[in-house]
Amino acid sequence: MQSFADAKEFFQYSAGKWRSRRVTHHLPFRRAESGGSDIKVENLEKDDERIIEICGMHEMDAANSVGGSYVTWAGSMQWDKADENHDGSTVFALIPDPENPRQGKLLRERGYAEIVPVAGEYHLDEENGLVLTTEYDTMTIYERFWFANENLRLRTSTVKRFGGFNTTTFCMEERVQTEEEANQEAIASNEAQPYAFSGW
Repeated sequence: MQSFADAKEFFQYSAGKWRSRRVTHHLPFRRAESGGSDIKVENLEKDDERIIEICGMHEMDAANSVGGSYVTWAGSMQWDKADENHDGSTVFALIPDPENPRQGKLLRERGYAEIVPVAGEYHLDEENGLVLTTEYDTMTIYERFWFANENLRLRTSTVKRFGGFNTTTFCMEERVQTEEEANQEAIASNEAQPYAFSGW
């Protein structure tokens, strides 16, 4: 099991391209909807202008940030209408608790559920999963991310709306290797194979 000292290490491990497949359960309707998306995660250092801007937006000292990520996604869901899409991007900054680097605040310039600046609370649990709670004006979202292995990340989320409309989602996110990475992996795998004598 991969171990992380803090959330920065968790997101650094998440850098790269991912292909996500998901199933969302709309609990009041007792129906499930499938979908998918392509995700790209880029690491940002604490002195990146985008990190400094996000901290200022939330009136927090950028010196307390350890950096963050720039995330883009393009997806679709089974029940989408003709003019509907699930494309977007966001920048987030991590502000760890000074007493415990495994927990803190995650600042975003826009949320996934509502396009407004939002701050969530995160912590790494005993199994090195990252748990994120985000409060919006009309809903609360609970998410947990964890790695099954280096190239497979899993995520569950629950959306609780004040009107009682709840949804739950399970995502399986597979890392998309570049051609160079795939070639390097193939070379390493071949080098690890024992030499077999084929005869004269």
